[in-house]
Amino acid sequence: MILNTFVSGPQAWFFVADERGYFRDAGLAIDFTPGDTAANAVPRLADGGFDVAYGDLNTLIELAAGASAPPDAVAVYATFNASPYTIAVPAAGPVRAPGDLHGRALGAHPNDAALRLFPEFARAAGIERAPVGIELSSLPHPRMLREMLDERRWDGLFGFVNTLRAAAIEAGIDPAAALRCLEYRHLVPDLYGAALMVSRRLADTAPALVRGLVHAVNRGVCDVAADIDAGIDAVARRDPAIDRAANRARLAGTLGLEMSHPEGARLGIGAIDDARLERSIDLIVAAKGHARRPAAAEIFRADFLPPLAARPTHLARQPGQW
Repeated sequence: MILNTFVSGPQAWFFVADERGYFRDAGLAIDFTPGDTAANAVPRLADGGFDVAYGDLNTLIELAAGASAPPDAVAVYATFNASPYTIAVPAAGPVRAPGDLHGRALGAHPNDAALRLFPEFARAAGIERAPVGIELSSLPHPRMLREMLDERRWDGLFGFVNTLRAAAIEAGIDPAAALRCLEYRHLVPDLYGAALMVSRRLADTAPALVRGLVHAVNRGVCDVAADIDAGIDAVARRDPAIDRAANRARLAGTLGLEMSHPEGARLGIGAIDDARLERSIDLIVAAKGHARRPAAAEIFRADFLPPLAARPTHLARQPGQW
């Protein structure tokens, strides 16, 4: 399995599922490989290097739209039912709304999912023709935040809301005081986020194996939602060098934001709304100018999901309850 990034808090359910034997119960042994972005995980799965990926659902749509046939990847469990993408700007700076990005310089990691979806964000905001400078950087997010806030290298940074907030904590920055987030979910609410994906060939030839995988991950999600600190313990055992406080904040923020869209109460975590997925496909195809429109069935399969009664339906809590 290729992960979305280096070992971090919002992967806790995978490590909990592994440690508690949920994969073993399903007849599985999982080898985890750290990734570099949620977007990059998708083509690495489709290229045949992995059986499973934790990647960006919108990148899968884009990959399918740019291909002549469905890629060898399909989502089977959508963890993020709310869009995590943002452009974080200095709270004390002049950028207060998307229209203020005109003429600004923005920083991003190469192939960052928020950067890839900037055309959709800009289209919705009516700024697609505005000049915006984008500089790619491989610096770690804590350093990028310092260069934005202290050295004025950039006017904003692309990323995930809780990834950048956690990076600010690692950098000794109070994210609530220092950052303002222009969140994509307010302008393009149909976009989903991270999802568990498998090889299409695996789904077709070994459906019982994929069903066991999905059920094991869902058990991990339930456990982490019930005991966030046990989840962070599992993450820390994978990488003892992590900043525990930052990763706990990142995990709590992910449960409270990216995984707490109101549709979760109706559909449960893991599932998606078919009409919303269709609108997401239309948005991405139009913004990127693709000639091919992939079918929703190429992107997501719900037949591996546990029943609704076995999946979490509400993860949001009030501040401080995590």
